[in-house]
Amino acid sequence: MSMNSTPAANRIHIGFFGLRNAGKSSLVNAVTGQELAVVSKVRGTTTDPVYKTMELLPLGPVMIIDTPGYDDEGTLGELRVKKTRQVLNKTDVAVLVTDARSGLTETERELTLLFEKKQIPYIIAYNKCDLLADVPGEGAGEIYVSARKGTGIYELKEKIAASVKEPKEERRLAGDLVSRGSTVILVTPIDSAAPKGRLILPQQQVIRDLLETGAIPVVVRETELKEAFASLAAKPAAVITDSQVFEKAARETPEDVFLTSFSILMARYKGILEEAVRGASAIGRLCDGDKILIAEGCTHHRQCEDIGTVKLPRWLKEYTGKELHPVFVSGTEFPEKLSSYRLIIHCGGCMLNEREMRYRMQCAKDAGVPMTNYGTAIAYMKGILKRSLGILPEIRKILEQ
Repeated sequence: MSMNSTPAANRIHIGFFGLRNAGKSSLVNAVTGQELAVVSKVRGTTTDPVYKTMELLPLGPVMIIDTPGYDDEGTLGELRVKKTRQVLNKTDVAVLVTDARSGLTETERELTLLFEKKQIPYIIAYNKCDLLADVPGEGAGEIYVSARKGTGIYELKEKIAASVKEPKEERRLAGDLVSRGSTVILVTPIDSAAPKGRLILPQQQVIRDLLETGAIPVVVRETELKEAFASLAAKPAAVITDSQVFEKAARETPEDVFLTSFSILMARYKGILEEAVRGASAIGRLCDGDKILIAEGCTHHRQCEDIGTVKLPRWLKEYTGKELHPVFVSGTEFPEKLSSYRLIIHCGGCMLNEREMRYRMQCAKDAGVPMTNYGTAIAYMKGILKRSLGILPEIRKILEQ
């Protein structure tokens, strides 16, 4: 991904749902204006969710998701339905595609109940309206379309745009925490898990956010942090570090300079930091044999010193002195049953949108399992969590409750 393209997690996610052969893929192709999804008269052609990033006016950058038929059958069908339900957890706006020649089936009504339960705004698109003798009047949240003829496609896009809930306030990563002209040191190890020649996504996003504020980001490796301080004429406003070198950054950052991590800022950006701070204290209550779920939102090739599968388990053992049983999941895989875990430690979630991160946090709360994230957990184990929240005094108060 270039620094000019909008990250997938920051795009509005629009999911197309419905039964097999309702014309979901044809409608997706009509909306996107390209042959994104395979179309066939054979029922169940779409076997896995198909994702496409694009610009959809007047919304801007969006993620279009074409899902398998919700009425799929057999063992493979059950897996497809499961994947469809997973897509729901990240969907900002849902389009239920149904055949205009028949009323909503019981399965389709089940889908609308799921949308309502998950508080997802939705539109019912009655497809194949060109096959009707008379097109009925549209109710609220309904539209008659024909993917084959192109009827109602523009109007459907307008309805999708109108369904998007505007956030009460624009959430920032770091730019609202410092003032224009202030210097911020970003400690960014050259991560072996990142593609060659690139910074990892949270680092890119924080740099961009600081630049928009008019702050001056100074980017260094952890091995040059001391030199960075020595080279500055004035004290920096803050140091933001990669969690893997939190301890070293804390040692080398003066106490009167704010210190936090990319992961903590990402948890704030995704709206889960308060719960992550509360969840971190569960680390001190772990016992021998406890199962710990370590979850990552993306999939990447595991390196020999991978933070999720290697460093975190090691730090947990060093801190607790207990024999724990870590379980690792990544990407879209997140267990439906969480009650067997004593703690969930999630990555920063830079590849997951806010809706999915909040959903995962809510699942943990419903199961009575504390959940924290990488940066918060590491700061807790290194004894610097209170300090790392100094730049966020409202969140820091949680530690005093």
